[in-house]
Amino acid sequence: MDQLDRRSSADGPAEGVPQRRRGKALEAAIFEAALEQLTSGGFARMTMEGVAGAAQTGKAALYRRWASKADLVMDALAAAMPPPTDIPDLGSAEAELRYVIAAYVAVMGSPIGAAVRSLMGELDHERAEFFKGFLHDRVVGPTTEGILGILRRGEARGDVRPGAAVPAVADVLPAMLLYRAKFCGGLVDEAFGADLLEQILLPMIRP
Repeated sequence: MDQLDRRSSADGPAEGVPQRRRGKALEAAIFEAALEQLTSGGFARMTMEGVAGAAQTGKAALYRRWASKADLVMDALAAAMPPPTDIPDLGSAEAELRYVIAAYVAVMGSPIGAAVRSLMGELDHERAEFFKGFLHDRVVGPTTEGILGILRRGEARGDVRPGAAVPAVADVLPAMLLYRAKFCGGLVDEAFGADLLEQILLPMIRP
């Protein structure tokens, strides 16, 4: 064994040689690579080989964990998406709706938002099947329940009209967000959020 080999054995890998990642570190690298490939090239062009190369691992490491790129994308999105949280009582329905919209604007402007927009932009019926469960569990369902909570508190305070706390009203926000992401280029910014609140949501619920 020459001097470099002895030094590498004693002190770890030689300088410039990447260390092999395992477990959670490898999974995080794979998820990051998957979302980057999804955002830059779209779902149709994304490949398991490309993700493996970007994550500096072998394709076999991916297929041991995920049967398809659709399964990988769902896990990557789930890991990166902020978990649903309870909406705090801010004293008025308007303030709480602003809070929800601001949270969505922040998410849609982040790397995970870019990945979701890219995926939704090319969804057809077949791809929608694997994605709709994720959307319902992590986006639509929690948002609808959170807004129903806002409307019920507002009814009790008197700043929301009686009878407004129903799913048909609560569904408006997630429906508009999904429509914007799918059909309008995906732009969900502060100006859109303000218009959504002032022109649609508040007129629907004011006493």
